[in-house]
Amino acid sequence: MCFCWSAVEASLAFERKGDGMELRYFAAFTAVAQELHFGRAAETLHIAQPALSQMIRSLEKDMGVQLFERTTRRVRLTSSGEALLEPAQAIQAQVDGARRIARAAQEGAVGRVKIGFGGTSGYSILSRLSREVARRQPGINLDLHPQTYSGEAALAARDGTMDLAVISPPSPAGVDVHIIRQERVMVAVPTGHALANRDLVSMSDLADQPFISYAPSHGSQVREVMMRLADEAGFLPHITQEAPDPYSLLALVGAQVGIAVVVESSDHIRIDGVTYVRLAEGGDAFTLALGWRRNNPSEALARVVEIVQEILPEERTSR
Repeated sequence: MCFCWSAVEASLAFERKGDGMELRYFAAFTAVAQELHFGRAAETLHIAQPALSQMIRSLEKDMGVQLFERTTRRVRLTSSGEALLEPAQAIQAQVDGARRIARAAQEGAVGRVKIGFGGTSGYSILSRLSREVARRQPGINLDLHPQTYSGEAALAARDGTMDLAVISPPSPAGVDVHIIRQERVMVAVPTGHALANRDLVSMSDLADQPFISYAPSHGSQVREVMMRLADEAGFLPHITQEAPDPYSLLALVGAQVGIAVVVESSDHIRIDGVTYVRLAEGGDAFTLALGWRRNNPSEALARVVEIVQEILPEERTSR
């Protein structure tokens, strides 16, 4: 016969008894179950061994089962104890998580931060930032909105529909920025393309090529750079198709629909049939930054900005 407890059932048992069972009993049980030694478990919990033994007896009485077999030589879990261990650990994890969130709330570090971003540059920044916020401020939830490109994102930060945005300065009035880095661009071409074996191409080499790009309405900085470099090279690019995101754009390149100007941080995206080639004019194509409305009252945003300023290198700050 299998005697199985779930975390919910263990919690319900706690509620039904209501006559002395405490959450600390589960911590005591877990410690003894892990150590299989009352003395070592008491040391781990920083309590006296008699007090620990009393908590275990109280838990067994309230549960109505024997959790440990005790002899003078060893301690081991009964079948009921083995069944209770996993849900007890789950309860302890939930209590620890609730404690962290409650403390974060007391310190003002709780809430949601809406972040608009687009392109692979945005993903590269948000990946690291999300990890750090989860580690340092567990009470803050990052609400990510991809496919919000630089122009749209800057206006969203200004208007308050986004708290934080990946943008390229200059920023709208009232939006503060934290400069991350200067972005370079390169060219993505089909693997069988005549330019695929080149180490370096110039923009003028691309004059007769079909281009894939983002829609102009998105305010994509990469599209603006492509148009500017083409203009400086003396031609207007022939855009055969537009894509909503970098993955779709590269998939179209792999399908031999055309070529695309992309940021160098795209080189980690490996898609069949796509080869990256350096662009002679691709250096310092645009500035990558994070922007937020100066008078945004969100305490959660302030904490996230503090993390940004600590973990991401800044070349300069402009307003």
